Amino acid sequence: MHPAKSVIYFTTASGAGYGLMIWLAVMGSFGFIPAGRTFGIVGFGLAFFLIISGLLSSTGHLGRPERAWRALSQWRSSWLSREGVAAILTFGPTGLYALGWVGLGQNTGMVGLIGLVGALMSLITIYFTSMIYASLKTIPAWSNRWTSLGYLLMALMSGAVLILVLQIAMGMENTALTLKASVALIALAGVVKLTYWRSLRKSEPRSTAESATGLGQFGKVHMIESPHGEDNYLLKEMGFQIARKHARKLKRIALVLGFIIPLALLAMISAMGSSYAPILSVGALVSGVIGLVTERWLFFAEAKHVVTLYYGHSEV
Repeated sequence: MHPAKSVIYFTTASGAGYGLMIWLAVMGSFGFIPAGRTFGIVGFGLAFFLIISGLLSSTGHLGRPERAWRALSQWRSSWLSREGVAAILTFGPTGLYALGWVGLGQNTGMVGLIGLVGALMSLITIYFTSMIYASLKTIPAWSNRWTSLGYLLMALMSGAVLILVLQIAMGMENTALTLKASVALIALAGVVKLTYWRSLRKSEPRSTAESATGLGQFGKVHMIESPHGEDNYLLKEMGFQIARKHARKLKRIALVLGFIIPLALLAMISAMGSSYAPILSVGALVSGVIGLVTERWLFFAEAKHVVTLYYGHSEV
């Protein structure tokens, strides 16, 4: 698949934003973070910016972005529509929770309960986003059990690192829980990503040129001539190919920058003390962002649509 920049930004930014929103709600409602106005403004401001900019970015990949609102009416059958509806509904409880935190100076009790509803809605929205891809049986690389789990874990991981950086930057002392959660989620997300890549490498092709054309009974099928004289929409969007050696190199970059280095830097905070925490946490965040963007690019670039069987691919 063509790795469009708008969709890459959407899946990374909105996931991080919803992840941060979940952690703000959970940490605040259970009293692990006081309802400080400055922290609330910065935290919710960043979360809403990532969510809204990501959602707006996703419309840039549409042929007619001005008609995006029409997709909301198809929620009975479309995961894209369900995601849009869930995203809109989520602004209700998360917005009220932000107002309670910043305006009233409260993040526990009834306000905290509203926040937890917002956290649950955020988690549902992330899941719906993942199902946009996981439900596509025409793309075997996405249609597996690891796609949704990976999306959820990487969103929670991103949010945990973001809120940890904010806590450290604003001089909060009780960061031990966030630090442990960040380390655990990075490790777990890294294992899931490795398992996902291994499943793609080990899985048998679901479709071949022979099965797609129905000519397998006559032997091996070869394309004599391309169906089109020039590139069309299908080839531009679904015929993207990446060399195997480049994919291996990018996977190493994604693994090292997205998981190993952030894990090591955050682990060093416990060993070296709080005086090094600001630079180590920011380093983990920057490295993680580069790694996750690389991982997201690969997620799209390596995916093969079954339609490519009619354009020269032998199996998918």
